[in-house]
Amino acid sequence: MKIALIAHDRKKELIVKLATAYQDILSQHELFATGTTGQRIIEATGLPVHRYKSGPLGGDQQIGAMISEDAMDMVIFLRDPLAAQPHEPDVNALIRLSDVYEIPLATNIGTAEILIRGLQAGLADFRTIVHETDNRPLSL
Repeated sequence: MKIALIAHDRKKELIVKLATAYQDILSQHELFATGTTGQRIIEATGLPVHRYKSGPLGGDQQIGAMISEDAMDMVIFLRDPLAAQPHEPDVNALIRLSDVYEIPLATNIGTAEILIRGLQAGLADFRTIVHETDNRPLSL
C-alpha cells in the first residue's frame, strides 16, 4: 500500500514517534511524505520515504494529485487545528480529495494508530481489491 505521512509543524514530533512505534508495519509499505516530515521520519527510522515539497510549497498538492490518480491508498495527516496555516486551502483540498476518492484519512494520532493497526490486521485490503477490479472489463 502507498501511505502518505504529513504533519503540521507542531505535530512533526508526534508523527515521528508514530513512525518509530510502527516502523515494522510501515516498512512493509511504500511511504510518501511532505519535505520536512519525510526527512525527520527518515532520520529517526531509516525507512525509505519518497519526499515531496514542503506543504506550503506544494507538497500537499502533489500528494493530492496522487490521490486523484488513485495512486495513494492511505493518508495520515496530523493537523494542528489551533494554528492558522498559510496553505489552508491546500489542506482542505487534500482532505476533500480523500473523501471523494474514498481514501482512508487520519487527521489525529488516535485515528492514525487505528489505521496503522488496521493495515496490520488486513482491514484495508479493500484497496487491493479496488486496484485488481479497476482493470477488469465490466460484465453486463
